[in-house]
Amino acid sequence: MGRLLRWAGIVLAGAALLAGLAGWQALRLYRAPGPLAEVRQYVVPRGGIEHIGQALQAAGIVNDKRSFTVAAWLTRREGALHAAELAFPAGASLEQVLDVLRHARPVQRRFTVAEGLTVQQIAAVLERAEGLTGATPTLAEGSVLPETYAYQWGETRAAVAARAQAAMVQVLAELWSGRAGNLPFTTPQQAVTLASIVERETGLAAERPRVAAVFVNRLRRGMKLQSDPTVVFAATGGAASMDRPISRADLDRDHPYNTYRIPGLPPGPIASPGRESLRAVLNPPATDELFFVADGTGGHTFTRTEEEHNRAVRRWREIERARSGEAERARNGAAPATAPSTRSR
Repeated sequence: MGRLLRWAGIVLAGAALLAGLAGWQALRLYRAPGPLAEVRQYVVPRGGIEHIGQALQAAGIVNDKRSFTVAAWLTRREGALHAAELAFPAGASLEQVLDVLRHARPVQRRFTVAEGLTVQQIAAVLERAEGLTGATPTLAEGSVLPETYAYQWGETRAAVAARAQAAMVQVLAELWSGRAGNLPFTTPQQAVTLASIVERETGLAAERPRVAAVFVNRLRRGMKLQSDPTVVFAATGGAASMDRPISRADLDRDHPYNTYRIPGLPPGPIASPGRESLRAVLNPPATDELFFVADGTGGHTFTRTEEEHNRAVRRWREIERARSGEAERARNGAAPATAPSTRSR
């Protein structure tokens, strides 16, 4: 009897040892580095544990779907596995993979609506945004706030567009409530319209207030805005640019958006203005400037009188002619010439 008990003890001890070794080996496998050589963003599919394990093995995130399935089942009380786009670290162990699947936030993708884009251009940005689903909704010109927006894989374009439109409503309401008095327009939508023209007139942030002030001053005096971007908008049917210079026919076009012909503001925005352009038209600086023209450096020359403006226009035309001559000489392979001096003229 004693011998039997001793043998039973030996067997039990051996079994315990084997169980301990198996557990140690399992824990070692659970925490061992996985096959990923670098951080990987992966869209985890919907489905059961086995389906997810098969997908992760095919993606090279885990070595063996069976080991993953066993580990997920044994740790099932720690939470459900989420289907989303998730980021897995390099060399992620089964333990780390399961932690990501249960607790990590989905990857935040981003797309940017730049200031001055038209709705045609914004629609193209939405179409190109990887991971968005569904059709791009019809957007009203000027209804989207230029901004960088976060989204998750699988969100709809309509939902993201709605957030961008809600952002415009919110920002416009905030800025409208703090607007200056005696503005030559009466509705938030008119402010958006003028801000869109300011946005398209200059790419320099520092110039937006002065451009806005010029247009506000012209509206107060009943002068036509005479804004080239509105002519382009009219000539192209809403595009942001055209592949040729503005012509006399464009300037003479009888169109509600041609501010060389119509008094006051056009019927609506010509692009999506950003916060600073909206702020500029709602709180323009006090100036007596009525004109501006390109200065050849990417900015503009601002003037108060038509005489000053005409001189600035002549300078700009000389710069254009010099540049045209340089381009022609470059095409013909000639050495560049020095730009003509205007000091004695």
